[in-house]
Amino acid sequence: MTSSRRPAWRTPDVLAIAFSAFFADLGYQAVLAGFPLFLVLYLHAPVWLFGLATALSYGGGALVAYLGGRLGDRLGHRRLALWGNAFIPLLSFSAIVPAAAPAVALLTLGWWARNLRTPSRRVMLARIVDEPEHGSAFGFLHALDIGGAMLAAAYVLLAVLGHLAWRWLFLATILPLVASTLALSRTHRVPEAQPEPQAKAAPRRPAVGLRPLLVAAALYGFSSYSVGFPVLTVAQGAHSPPAGIAAFLVLQGVSALTGYLMGGRLGRTLAVRYRNLSLYGYLAAGLGSALIAASYGLRLGLPSLFLGIVLIGFALAVVETLEPSLIAMLGPHGAAGKGFGALSAARAAGLFVANLALGLLYALGAAYAYGYAALVALAAALLLMLALPAVSRSRAETV
Repeated sequence: MTSSRRPAWRTPDVLAIAFSAFFADLGYQAVLAGFPLFLVLYLHAPVWLFGLATALSYGGGALVAYLGGRLGDRLGHRRLALWGNAFIPLLSFSAIVPAAAPAVALLTLGWWARNLRTPSRRVMLARIVDEPEHGSAFGFLHALDIGGAMLAAAYVLLAVLGHLAWRWLFLATILPLVASTLALSRTHRVPEAQPEPQAKAAPRRPAVGLRPLLVAAALYGFSSYSVGFPVLTVAQGAHSPPAGIAAFLVLQGVSALTGYLMGGRLGRTLAVRYRNLSLYGYLAAGLGSALIAASYGLRLGLPSLFLGIVLIGFALAVVETLEPSLIAMLGPHGAAGKGFGALSAARAAGLFVANLALGLLYALGAAYAYGYAALVALAAALLLMLALPAVSRSRAETV
């Protein structure tokens, strides 16, 4: 008989962090799902302005994430995570003034607050879970994270069908965001520093593979556009805003299910996780974007569009599970925040270019925009595969 007891790593602190992520996404993902429709279809702003808005959010967020990781090592990751989480509700006010500039500004500030706390929240989880269980823990975190996003998409869809005003929909997201901060405050046993090595001769974690990983994460970021673009593509293609929200719901649902079911099955050794990130993360994301580009350019219809979105959702879960677990394995002792900050900064720097590029290329045609994203994601997958032999030879083969 199989035991029904919960895994040993699923402690109250892990649950508090995971449910904080759930409530955070239940709030801000509703804004992210609705914002492109609010900006482009309601305020009649051009698509390139949405690209600029997301580029500013992610680009500025690169610096904020990097500084957040470094500050967390100095000031305490729990404290910094709480402060950053508390200011995410700024984006909930982005629809109170029906003008593009203040809407973009509030969205950007709220997203920067989210980026400030992200490295510290990852450090907190990595420190309270043993390395062999990092895949399961980060997969569980991602499942609840994206599970909240899926439910957010569901209530946004109902709100759009019910013609609820955008301002009331966005303001309602303050409630789950406050619950997120309260859940994070329930963590009690998160160590703020890694224990010192017991002996001078203790082996150090090798850095083999760290630099290619950060470069590939940045490169993948150059292809990793806001989910708002598929929302717009489907909504405009189907001439139905609810169809766009349905695309958001499908992407998040696939991502949540993948993170929950596969989090602990993506490999326990460094080389296997490296390979799986390349194949099932970056490569799958590139194929998903390529399918969306082909669907739009060849007019293949909504089923192929949604299949591309499914692939992107699957890839997102793999990336969000394996990237932080690899950083936890490869990062330096006592400075985990620096490693996670570098990862967030590498990703966010790429996202700045990706969203700006997609916003501009979208004016030429959606096929050009998604085709660009596909090529860059495939390049990120190739880079990791080229680095795999050196990683396989390193002494960090087992977790």
